[in-house]
Amino acid sequence: MIPLAPVRLKMTRINRYIAQAGICSRRQADRLVEEGSVMINGVVAVPGAKVLAHDVVTVNGKAVDPPCEDSHVYLAFHKPAGITCTSDLSRNDNIISYIDYPTRIFTVGRLDRDSRGLILLTDDGDIAYHLTRTAYGHEKEYLVTVDRPVTQDFIDGLRRGVPVLGTVTLPCRAWKSDERAFRIILTQGLNRQIRRMCEYFGYHVTDLLRTRIMHITLGSQPAGSWRHLTPKETEELMRLCEMKADR
Repeated sequence: MIPLAPVRLKMTRINRYIAQAGICSRRQADRLVEEGSVMINGVVAVPGAKVLAHDVVTVNGKAVDPPCEDSHVYLAFHKPAGITCTSDLSRNDNIISYIDYPTRIFTVGRLDRDSRGLILLTDDGDIAYHLTRTAYGHEKEYLVTVDRPVTQDFIDGLRRGVPVLGTVTLPCRAWKSDERAFRIILTQGLNRQIRRMCEYFGYHVTDLLRTRIMHITLGSQPAGSWRHLTPKETEELMRLCEMKADR
């Protein structure tokens, strides 16, 4: 009799399991685990715990539906100024209520309330994790208008890196696009980073528009509107995230 090969059961780390189920990002899932809010088969989960397909996972006492990787949602939204990137539905200006999508989604990263432009939303926490990690170097492009003429010294200073929030911003690409406007490409996302970078040089931002995230562009999409990513955009998104993760 030929011996049967041992069956290898697929196991998933708890943070990834929760993220793929569309509850939140992997980083947020880690915090939930650390807070003791996650249970596996009735036992409080520990960081790094692994889950099998038949396990019962709960978050804050609510059962988590097993993730379905083939039915995720990926939206591109043109956020107007005045909308806050939060899932807190008690806030009248929250982005989730504004979009009113029929299933649970959350933002990938943030745009501050006063800024406008492209932001992605999804129920795929795994992709959100990859897109918000500075280490993966995903590009985001912005058109910035300021309150006085843009000089070459200002542009050079932005490119080199600026001390903000106790650190120095990573070197970036920036160029003048008008008398009082410039474009900048970042690979990190510190809190109000561009505004703080400009303030360091004595400039005040009067308008900030994000026009691109990686290969996904805002184009002529109207403010306040959302659209599903095209199959080509989604395929390229998966390819780039997988490629970065393998490095």
